[in-house]
Amino acid sequence: MKFAHAVFVAVHCLMATMFTLCALGLLWIAGAKGWEAFQNGLGHDEMFKVVEALGILAASVVALQIAQTILEEEVMRDTHISGPTRVRRFLSRFLVVLVIALAVEALITTFKASQDTDLMLNASALIGAVGLLLSGWGVFIHLNTSAEKLEPEAMEDAKSEDSKVQDRK
Repeated sequence: MKFAHAVFVAVHCLMATMFTLCALGLLWIAGAKGWEAFQNGLGHDEMFKVVEALGILAASVVALQIAQTILEEEVMRDTHISGPTRVRRFLSRFLVVLVIALAVEALITTFKASQDTDLMLNASALIGAVGLLLSGWGVFIHLNTSAEKLEPEAMEDAKSEDSKVQDRK
């Protein structure tokens, strides 16, 4: 069992490394697109390049946050996600990144829709998706905090794990 656990930890480390490398690649691409826009002056077309660079930068942040979450939750904490507090924290980290990425993508699509009205439906759908995600997340947190009241020891376990992670950093 310890061997299988070590293999899973190694695979999680590999996944976190791959997400980090992808994040760095996306950061490079975003920087190149932004630099290209500033090199050509700041005209109307360059505005879209800057906004596109922002979208790529947001994707880079998403990849980096996922890598950090994998490392902290699966490698450093070395815990099993079973209590309501741990589940809420784990899912919230992903949802924060996802909602921000979708909101930035909605902003980019809205800018593009100002030139191409065929994209207006896409922009509206993305904005609606962000709203639905936020609403669903709010309901999840509300229901989860109710479950935490039934299991106060899970909150204490999560807090003790947090102090262990802080000590390792």
